[in-house]
Amino acid sequence: MRIDLHCHSTASDGTDTPAELVRNAAAAGLDVVALTDHDTTRGYAEAIAALPERLTLVTGAELSCRLDGISMHMLAYLFDPEEPALLAERELVRDDRVPRARGMVARLQELGVPVTWEQVARIAGDGSVGRPHVATALVELGVVPTVSDAFTPDWLADGGRAYVPKHETDPFEAIRLVKGAGGVVVFAHPAAAKRGRTVPESAIAEMAAAGLDGIEVDHMDHDADARARLRGLAKELGLLTTGSSDYHGSRKTCVLGEYTTDPEVYGEITRRAFGAFPVPGAGGV
Repeated sequence: MRIDLHCHSTASDGTDTPAELVRNAAAAGLDVVALTDHDTTRGYAEAIAALPERLTLVTGAELSCRLDGISMHMLAYLFDPEEPALLAERELVRDDRVPRARGMVARLQELGVPVTWEQVARIAGDGSVGRPHVATALVELGVVPTVSDAFTPDWLADGGRAYVPKHETDPFEAIRLVKGAGGVVVFAHPAAAKRGRTVPESAIAEMAAAGLDGIEVDHMDHDADARARLRGLAKELGLLTTGSSDYHGSRKTCVLGEYTTDPEVYGEITRRAFGAFPVPGAGGV
C-alpha cells in the first residue's frame, strides 16, 4: 500500500480542488490519501463525491499552533468535524486569517512591494487565506523566484519584515480538543528548521505525555540526519512515525506520494480514531 497522509487542496492553500486532488492521488498510484487543509474541513464533501475506486480518503486537518513563540502545525486525523469545541477553535483560527493577511499586505506595501489585497484574495479564491497566498503574490510580482523563497526573514518567515502573527492554538490544547473529537494527532514536520525555529525535543516529550500520537518523520523539509534523529526520538517516546508529501499542487515542488506512511502505522491510526472513519472509494465523478 502507498499511503500519503498530508495533502492540501484549494479549500486552504493548495492549487488542486478537492476533486482534482483525489483523482491525481489515484493517478499517482496511491492507495490512501489524507486531505489535511489548514484549519478547515470544507473540502471533505467534494473529495468524497469524487473519490475514485480503489482509493481511500482519510479526512483530517492541519491545525495552526504556537508554543513559546514558535509556530508549529498539528495534523489531526479522523476526528468528528462537528464536535463543538474543536469546531469553535478552528473557526477562531480561520477567522483571524483575513485580517492577518491584510496586515501582511500592508507591511509589504510599506516595504515598497506593489502587492494588493485584491491580488492576494484572487489567488486564495475560496480557500482559507494564508501566507502561501501572499507568497504566491510575491512570485507573481517577481519579488522572489519561488514560494519557498518568500519564507525568509526578509519577507514572510516568523519574525520577518512582513510577518504578522495570528491566533494559533496551544498544541497541548489542540491535542486535548482533537482527542475529545475522537481523532488522532501527529506533529507535522517537527524538524523543518528552514521554516523557522523548531520546538525542542523536551517539548515533544511533554506532548507525548499529553496524548500526542505521532510525529511526521519522512518529509521534504527533513534531511537524512533529521529523519534518523526523529525516528530515535519516536522510539524512545512510543510515538508513531508517518511520512507524507505535504502536497500543495503547483504551489510547491513536492509530488504526491513523495514520502509515504507504513501500512502498519496507518492501521494503528485507524484503530485509535473513533470520531470518523476512512472513506473507501466508490468511483466518483
